[in-house]
Amino acid sequence: MSILPPSDKAYVPFVSVDNMMKLVHHIGVEQMLIGLADYIEEDFKRWELFDKTPRVASHSAEGVIELMPTSDGEVYGFKYVNGHPSNTKQGLQTVTAFGLLADVGNGYPVLLSEMTILTALRTAATSALVAKYLAPKGADTMAMIGNGAQSEFQSLAMKAIVGIKNVRLYDIDKAATKKAAKNLAGLGLNVVECDSAEASMEGAQIITTCTADKQYATILTDNMIGAGVHINAIGGDCPGKTELAPAILDRADIFVEFPPQTRIEGEIQQMAEDHPVTELWQVMTGAAKGRTSDAQITLFDSVGFATEDFSALRYVRKHIEGTEFFLDLDMLADPDDPRDLFGMVRRAAPK
Repeated sequence: MSILPPSDKAYVPFVSVDNMMKLVHHIGVEQMLIGLADYIEEDFKRWELFDKTPRVASHSAEGVIELMPTSDGEVYGFKYVNGHPSNTKQGLQTVTAFGLLADVGNGYPVLLSEMTILTALRTAATSALVAKYLAPKGADTMAMIGNGAQSEFQSLAMKAIVGIKNVRLYDIDKAATKKAAKNLAGLGLNVVECDSAEASMEGAQIITTCTADKQYATILTDNMIGAGVHINAIGGDCPGKTELAPAILDRADIFVEFPPQTRIEGEIQQMAEDHPVTELWQVMTGAAKGRTSDAQITLFDSVGFATEDFSALRYVRKHIEGTEFFLDLDMLADPDDPRDLFGMVRRAAPK
C-alpha cells in the first residue's frame, strides 16, 4: 500500500484543524464517512499484514494519554490521543489527537495531521461499517445514548452507510440532547429527543452507547435489550470504564477489533479471559460468520484500534493531493551532506 515519498525539500504535509474542516466540507461529511469506511474495510481485509499491539497507555486520576502505533510493512503510522472526561467542565475537549504516517523504507514522515476531528469521523465510519455487517436487514432506527461530541458523526455515518432514517437521542444532560438535535436538523434524519434510555430504544434496531464518565456504569441493563438488535458499544474504551450489564454480554454474540486490547479496555473486561469473541477482520473476509438469525443479539465491543487511524490517515494523505488543505512543515533536517549536521547548523548562524 504505497504512498508518495517525501518531497525533495523534505517538507512534511501538515493538515491543521482548520484545513481538516475545509477538507470535510470540500468532500462532504457523508461522502467522507463512506470513503473512510471503504479504507477501513480495505485494511481490515489485509489484517494479517499489520503489526498489532494494544495501545500504550499512561493513566492518571484525570484521564489517559495513549499512543496507537501500527505498520503494514511499507507505511508506519501512529496516533497520539488523550481521554479526559472532566475536561468539559473547563471548556476543553474530552478527546484530542494528532497522527503521523511515515515511509518504512527511509523512516521519513510523509504526513502529520490533526486527529481530533478525524478520530470522530473514523470512529463513526467504523461503527457504521460494522453495522453494515451485523445490524438486522432493513434497520432504519438507531437509539443514540450519550449525545456528546460523537453523536452527530455516529448518526450521519449510520444514515450514509447503513441507511437509517430515524435517530432517537438520549443523554442525562438534556442540553447535550438539544445540541445534537439542533446539529442534526435538516440533514435528512428524523430526530426524536427522548426522556430516558428506555424510551430512546423504542423501535430501534441499532443501539449506540457513547458516554464519557470513566467508571463502571450500567447504561444498558439486561431487561432493556430484546432479541434481534445490534448494539454498538463505543463508550467502554479504557480499563475501569464500561456501559453494559454483564448479562447482556452473556446473551450477545460479541465482535471485536483486536482481542488483546479489547479484553483490557472494552466491555469484555468484565468477563472471563476466555469469554468467546469474533474478530471483525474474520467477518469481513468471510472467515467467520456475522449475523446468522433475526433473533440474534450482536454486539460490537468497540475500543478503537490503530489500523483504523492508519486507514484514516491514508485517506487524508490521498485526498489532500492537488488541494490547498495542508501546509508544508519544515521539520526534517536536510543538510547538503547527510553526515554534516553540525555544518548545517553552523551555516545558519546569523551574519
